[in-house]
Amino acid sequence: MARKVGIYTRISRDDEGEALGVARQRTDCERLADLRTWQPVKIYEDNDVSAFKRNVVRDEFELMLKDLRAGLIDGVVAYDLDRLARQPRDLERLIEIFDERPRLEFATVTNDVNLGTADGRTMARVMVAFANKSSHDTSRRIKRKHLELAQQGKANGGPAPYGWLKDDRNKVDPEAAKHIREAQKEVLAGVRIGTIRTRWQEQGLGNPRQGTKRMAHHHVEHILTNPRLVRYRTYHGEILHGDDGQPVMGEWDPINTVEEWEAVCAAIAERKQTKAGQSLARRYLLSGIARCGLCKSKIRGQVNQQWKPGSQAAQYKYQCSKVNGGCGKVGRVGDPVDKLIARLVLKEQREKAAATGVPVEARWPRERELEGLLQDIVQLIEAEKAKAITVSTLLQLLPAKEQERDALKLERARFYKEQKQAEAKGNAGDLTEEEFFALPIERQREIVLHSLTAVVIHPAGRGKRKFDPDLIDPVWR
Repeated sequence: MARKVGIYTRISRDDEGEALGVARQRTDCERLADLRTWQPVKIYEDNDVSAFKRNVVRDEFELMLKDLRAGLIDGVVAYDLDRLARQPRDLERLIEIFDERPRLEFATVTNDVNLGTADGRTMARVMVAFANKSSHDTSRRIKRKHLELAQQGKANGGPAPYGWLKDDRNKVDPEAAKHIREAQKEVLAGVRIGTIRTRWQEQGLGNPRQGTKRMAHHHVEHILTNPRLVRYRTYHGEILHGDDGQPVMGEWDPINTVEEWEAVCAAIAERKQTKAGQSLARRYLLSGIARCGLCKSKIRGQVNQQWKPGSQAAQYKYQCSKVNGGCGKVGRVGDPVDKLIARLVLKEQREKAAATGVPVEARWPRERELEGLLQDIVQLIEAEKAKAITVSTLLQLLPAKEQERDALKLERARFYKEQKQAEAKGNAGDLTEEEFFALPIERQREIVLHSLTAVVIHPAGRGKRKFDPDLIDPVWR
């Protein structure tokens, strides 16, 4: 009876995605199995999968090992030993199975290595060790090439990041750039990244990965804070700096100014620190803003249990709850309260904007101080290179300068964050009521909180009554 063998094929990169390389390996392996009078019963194919990277799991390779150990196949045919293993530990796992089952068959197209003998195993270990070194050398050369490209401000290969044209990754995609800027403005106005992610998912924005059902939160956050937006070149996730201490600038077109980008990054970082572990999601406009007119406890929105489909009543109400420490005696249908507050707030902001005029964008007043400090750092480094000062002197002077530089950069980021946030939050005067309610709920709440500190809802008494705006008392800032 013919021995049943599995054929293992693998190729590290398949840029075209046509699997031609593994197909050629399969043909040659089937021909070899036929010459040995073995019967191929299973093809294990790892296409576009590395055998060198430690964090990569080869699913078909793992399945092949399980089938070998379970006795479902009697041997393995591969094109070459380095198709099977480039890490010694993977080879040792295979050898262990051949130790357990001495009659297993093994063959490769390119050489004659027998894992069933001591000499064959020794030869296999030497060959895998050399293959591993070859992969290390290739990896080192690739890393050095990528660093050189980064230092020159050139982009690596791969698909264009969201915001740039697919056929020219150095040119900005106007439509994508518009969506990025709009989302950044929303972040500055208090909108959650989760809200932006949901909308982008529905609209097919952000270049979601193929086959994913839900766009990742960190993917959207990276798009909005990517240093590439201001032409900063990164290497291994960090902004790359040149010998002059300045960020290396890429050869592509920018989408943001440095001030805009720093403001968004600072806003997101601040939100992570101050809101860590807290949910920013809100379903109702005045949840936590409204207060009970009797006990002054915060009132939250909730589903109106008395609402029936087809009725004119709103689906939610603001109810003082004993569960949250309130008296439980005050409740009001939510929709008319929200509309009243929206009208009052928009009117107030419209009048305030007309009285104060358009704010003038200011520059950070310590910009020259930071520029001078950066120049001092460069001069110190150049002086050490020219042997004008010793390394010891440089290392004594440099840390204080770098600490002062980092503090000034943080101050600049905060300055522009507050400025951009004020712009995003304070320009609601021209909105209509319909436009207001079309905004994300976080943006609506920011507009309300820009004018109000609270909304007091007074009791209406027993029985059904028409909505009385006099019982809704806004507390203005």
